[in-house]
Amino acid sequence: MGRWEPNARGRLEQAALDLFSERGFDATTVKEIAEHAGLTERTFFRHFADKREVLFGSSALRDSLVTALDAGTDTAAPIDAIAAALRATAGPLQERRELARRRQAVIDAHTELQERELIKLASLSSTLADALRRRGVAEPTASLAAEAGMTVFKIAFVRWIDESNRQDLPELIQDALDELKAVTAGR
Repeated sequence: MGRWEPNARGRLEQAALDLFSERGFDATTVKEIAEHAGLTERTFFRHFADKREVLFGSSALRDSLVTALDAGTDTAAPIDAIAAALRATAGPLQERRELARRRQAVIDAHTELQERELIKLASLSSTLADALRRRGVAEPTASLAAEAGMTVFKIAFVRWIDESNRQDLPELIQDALDELKAVTAGR
């Protein structure tokens, strides 16, 4: 594929995951990623600040969650509003399941990347809490619902990328939410 082919960002993501899986994160350079994608380093840096950003750089998930939460009904309980936003956002992720598996395998193999993942999840939680507060949800309810929602997402995500699991991510999110509600109800 030539340098002028479309989807440079996607090609760079794919090349990075190929190389991270083959050689390891630390042994892979930006130059190698760009070459593997048939692009230049300059193109890489137009899309990503560094090679970690290939794994963590997209704000699409955050933006999608906030949009879905803002579009939800005002009468829903905060945790249900968060869960609805998570399910709505999870639908488009379905087609990226294999990519998500490969990404998670790279993250799981590196402590530094695991820490970065936790920071990203904490940032998503904070963003969701802010969105709930804008809807009029008071503290600590907004923060508790956002944190619980991200916990639901993490558990559903881990189950979703497990190769033995065939359920869709939105369904797994609902299952995890139902389990959380059962736990908090003392069942």
